[in-house]
This record gives sequence, C-alpha cells and structure tokens, in this order.
Amino acid sequence: MQKTAIVCGAGGFIGGHLVNRLKSEGYWVRGVDLKYNEYGNNHADDFVQGDLRDPRVCESLFDRHIDEVYQLAADMGGAGYIFTGEHDADVMHNSATINLNMVHLATRFGVKKIFYSSSACMYPEYNQMDPDNPKCAEDSAYPAAPDSEYGWEKLFSERLYLAYQRNYNIQVRIARFHNIFGPAGTWTGGKEKAPAAVCRKVAAAPAGGSIEIWGDGKQTRSFLYIDECLDGIRKLVDSDFCGPVNIGSDEMVTINQLAEIAMKVGKKQLGINHIPGPQGVRGRNSDNELIKSKLGWAPSWPLEKGIALTYAWIAEQIKLQEREAEVAQ
Repeated sequence: MQKTAIVCGAGGFIGGHLVNRLKSEGYWVRGVDLKYNEYGNNHADDFVQGDLRDPRVCESLFDRHIDEVYQLAADMGGAGYIFTGEHDADVMHNSATINLNMVHLATRFGVKKIFYSSSACMYPEYNQMDPDNPKCAEDSAYPAAPDSEYGWEKLFSERLYLAYQRNYNIQVRIARFHNIFGPAGTWTGGKEKAPAAVCRKVAAAPAGGSIEIWGDGKQTRSFLYIDECLDGIRKLVDSDFCGPVNIGSDEMVTINQLAEIAMKVGKKQLGINHIPGPQGVRGRNSDNELIKSKLGWAPSWPLEKGIALTYAWIAEQIKLQEREAEVAQ
C-alpha cells in the first residue's frame, strides 16, 4: 500500500526538497505552508495553502489516513533575523503554536510517526564560546542555555514531542539541523543563511572588489548540503531511534574560510571588509558520533562540492534579476 505523508513547511527550502524526495520514493504527499515554494518545488500530490497556527487548518489536513508527518514549519531565518532580538516574540509564539497543533492532531488521528526538525541553535551558548573547540554532542544540551529565543523554542518543542511519545505512544523522530544549504532556497532579503549570503555577495561583486562579512569572520560553523540532510532525515525516520540526533557536517570552517571557498568556486579574488553585525555563538560544529553509532551513517560531502552547486544556482538567480530589471526599464 502506498505510504502517505504530510510535509509542514513545504513552501520552504528544506520542505520543498523533502516533498520531492518522498515523491521519488513513491509516497503520496500533502504539502502545507503559508506560501507556495517560490522556486518551483511544488510537486506535492496536494498542497494546502494555510496557516498552521490555526488548529482548523491543521485538522483539515487529516481527511485521509496519514502514515507520517514531517514538521519543518517554523518562523526562522539567518543571523540577520534570529539574533537581532526584534522578532523574538513572533519566533517563539508562531513556531510553538504550530508544534502544539501538529503533534496533538497527529496523535489524535493515529499518525504512526512524526518527524520534528529541531536546530543546533538549542545547544548551550557556554559550550560554544571557543571557535576552535565547540561542544555540540547531543548529551551536552543540558544545563540549557541557548543563545537565542529561537533556540529556546526548539528545545521546548523537543520536550513537547518526547512527552507525547511517552504519554500517547506516537513514534517521534527528532533531528537537530546544522546549517542546511543548497539551491532553491532563500538567498537574499534578510532571512538567508551564511552560505547563500556569501555566495550571493561573491557572485555579485565586480572583479577586484570586496565583500562584507559580519564580525571578524573567525567565528566557526559547519554547513550541510541539502541532499545529505534529506538522506539523514529518511534514515532517521526509517530507523528505530527517536533522537534527538545531530544532522550536520563535521567539516568546521571559519566564515572567512567559507568566503574563500565561494571565491575559489566563483574564480574571483576579492577583499573582505569586516563590519559590525549579528553573529551568534563563536563556534559550532556537528558532533556525528551518535548518528554514526545509531544509524551507521554520517554526512560525507566536502563543503566545496555543495558550495559549487549552490553558487552556480545563485549566480543564475542574479542574472535572471538583472535581465528582468532590463526588461522593466
């Protein structure tokens, strides 16, 4: 019998790609989001344009038997959105309301499994002050001290899903994402994350010019290409392990090094101007020992491979914008 799934946040970057992945595996997929995917990842069998903060919208999704729910919908963005403090109340209210609605109704309607996308942002800030030695093993989550309200909401929702698993026997799968990137995602406008922002800046810069980086550029991160993220999601959901577990690369780079990789891919030599701006923690890197132990798998793509694919896509988006601007004149 054909498996059925709901993807919440299907209009977003990871959600749109996940719909395609599930379809390729033979699922019947219902996507739901406030908006359609702006880059054409709209291949769900059924798409509900609706607000998951509204329990009536959520309830309407279960008009047929659903085997699995993938809950990726959230109020989120890159550092320029999460760390300014200007969106804290909306981030916490909107995301928590969606999670409360979806786990309750999935339980009520007899869904077998529900996947929840948490984030590395829930790890304690005190373990991420040293850019060279961040501690992000799954068991380091407590005592809790995330560096943002976004991270606090993610931690609350992890506990919410695990409580429903204990009390109502729904099978929960929780992944802590570490900076997922790739084509067909937000690349401009303020909500984009570092790989997309850096690729855009490099692609748009004239030869011999320069780009701007927030802070000193010595803050460290790891970045995971979307295809490997999807591999991790599917391996987790198909396993007997509930998590939480990191899904991320353990190839740690500084933001300056990320910019240098983008310049290498784009065949440009550019200067870097370091300017004030939100940065988040000084260091973060995925610890992959648990996922190797429990799933026998971990991401393996080198960062440059994913940046090359992402850079090419963003460079094409810039050209499309330029052509549209010329036509409009």
